Amino acid sequence: MKHRKLFEPVTLGQHKLKNRIVLPPLTRQRSDQPGDVPTDLMALYYQQRASAGFMVSEGAQIEPRGQGYAWTPGIYSKAQVAGWRKVTDAVHAKGGVIFAQLWHVGRVSHPELQPDGASPLAPSAIPAKGVKAFIETSPGAGKLVEPTVPRALTVSEIQEIVKLYAEAARNALAAGFDGVEIHSANGYLVNQFISAHANARDDEYGGSLHNRLRFLREIVDAVVAVVGPERLGVRFTPLFTSTDQDRVYIGLVEDDPHETYIEAIKVLEEARIAYLSVAEADWDNAPDLPEDFRRGVRNTFSGRIIYAGRYTAERGVRLLEQNLADMVAFGRPFIANPDLPERIANGWPLNTVNATTIYGGAEEGFTDYPTYSEALATSDLV
Repeated sequence: MKHRKLFEPVTLGQHKLKNRIVLPPLTRQRSDQPGDVPTDLMALYYQQRASAGFMVSEGAQIEPRGQGYAWTPGIYSKAQVAGWRKVTDAVHAKGGVIFAQLWHVGRVSHPELQPDGASPLAPSAIPAKGVKAFIETSPGAGKLVEPTVPRALTVSEIQEIVKLYAEAARNALAAGFDGVEIHSANGYLVNQFISAHANARDDEYGGSLHNRLRFLREIVDAVVAVVGPERLGVRFTPLFTSTDQDRVYIGLVEDDPHETYIEAIKVLEEARIAYLSVAEADWDNAPDLPEDFRRGVRNTFSGRIIYAGRYTAERGVRLLEQNLADMVAFGRPFIANPDLPERIANGWPLNTVNATTIYGGAEEGFTDYPTYSEALATSDLV
């Protein structure tokens, strides 16, 4: 077996995982319309990839105002919960473990996606730069648009959104998920509160780093009260440098990212949650995270640590051997290779992802990627 370290079992909360290979949350925009309901095709997609040791669903908006891209699934209606139940049943039938990612995009949205055409919500009325929302222009067709200037949330509205996270966590359990992940990365709502570049508030939710972490702290506490700490993870994108400071869709570069995210991780450690997922910069020639930050993460957090960001099996194994990670997530390779763990274990070649079919559509580029054995049988290896 190649890359044996990736195939050592590991515990996560109450689960003993069969390997350390993770299917991370990957936006695919294939929910049923109207209603943003998960479909049978989505159930098949996740079931095909259930050989991962651990899976996290694509982001599911916790309320209608939390949507920034057409056709992404929600987790706030009865129909959506029923749709997700098909997904979790399909994954569990193959022995998989899957958490739901709870998502609110905040300011990265547009009135076309908001109830009654309202302005998107954010900690402050600061527009997102260098990022696009995606709106439907006709059934099955859409376009990228600039996010509009958001409306700053009131304190009472913030507290209501905290409750919506807890309600979404209840819905996830009702849908059969094994736990939930709070999406606190990529320049979306929780990340916006953490960032001094997006949060200009002067109340208890802004100003000092302690105050900017209050929203995260309250959401973590509210969700823990529903699912328990052993069924909760949080995802961050701690960027240290960027070739483009406006790339808010992959996160926000803080003035002192080391301090910002170590303090944020202390919030998670206090709550004793199951895992921390760190999504690294994934553009071409992106810099690695500093070694001292990785060690700071390990020294601060006692739960499981997952890294994602254009990882190869070799690079992932190095992190595991250095005890800097407990699991490694593979995004694009898992899109194109439903049998990715088996391919890694045997050193088999990988299918190449078709970038034009990642977002939206139907079976093509979603459930039609062949396994190695299927490709071999049809002499269709790529």
